[in-house]
Amino acid sequence: MPLPTTECLPDHEVVDALPALKAADALLDGQVAALSAVRAATQDILQAAEAMAEAVRSDKRITYAAAGSSGLMALADACELPGTFGVSTKSVSIHMAGGIPADGNMPGHTEDDDGAADVIAETLRDGDVVIVLSASGTTPYALAVAEAARHKGAKVIAIANNQGSKLLDLAHIPICLATPPEVIAGSTRLGAGTAQKVALNMMSSLMGIRLGHVYQGQMVNVVADNAKLENRSAGMVMNIANVNREAAQSALKAVQGNTKLAILIAAGCSPEKAEDMLNAHDGHLAECMNILNSNQDKTVKKGENHD
Repeated sequence: MPLPTTECLPDHEVVDALPALKAADALLDGQVAALSAVRAATQDILQAAEAMAEAVRSDKRITYAAAGSSGLMALADACELPGTFGVSTKSVSIHMAGGIPADGNMPGHTEDDDGAADVIAETLRDGDVVIVLSASGTTPYALAVAEAARHKGAKVIAIANNQGSKLLDLAHIPICLATPPEVIAGSTRLGAGTAQKVALNMMSSLMGIRLGHVYQGQMVNVVADNAKLENRSAGMVMNIANVNREAAQSALKAVQGNTKLAILIAAGCSPEKAEDMLNAHDGHLAECMNILNSNQDKTVKKGENHD
């Protein structure tokens, strides 16, 4: 039986036999080659992003589950959703085989613990989305989570780096990132991990766009909980509403730092009208701004006609 691609030896001169600079180039080339696999999966990534957005719209939960390096990729993406896009922390959960490491110790045997899926299954509801990752596509922990999630009525998004793997067969939305053999054979924290991270970044960012949390390329639903982000939030209000910093900060203060509401207030809405508009358009700032701009254009034209 042939080895899966993620376990194969590299098909070029072994990295440890190369001069240091060439070894560095080989490692970088491996990362770049892995990225081409993501482009081939774009349609599946789009489908996954829409499923994630629908879960958030429907007050369902997005659960990430994986072992080892794949778990670290999942952790990095999951932890960014609340801060970047304002997704409720109650809507996001992350499970790693053996638990999230508090130090550098990430024991390998925990990926064989298929019984841990029962604990995850207890938290799942019909309509939830479960994102399961495994470079090999055969990790017992990941397979058990996918099977348990399907049984509970959750939609399974699976990311694996080997074509035809069992994990992809279990998924409602399979995403195959067919990365080439690693420069260091089997070290899937390299190319496979990079491809997984990029795919997850794309999924969650596209989800944020679908939910209306990105406007003019800016994260308008950001949770501004430090000085840097408070400054960024004020900058977005200034840029989008075309006001000075004092007006932007005043608008933000009026709505306890809610950037979308502050933009509408700075653009001329009362706090009540701003909230009503956002609610009426499912939080999509673009639609609200189009209405405001249209009304302003009509007012200008009416004034011109009167003159």
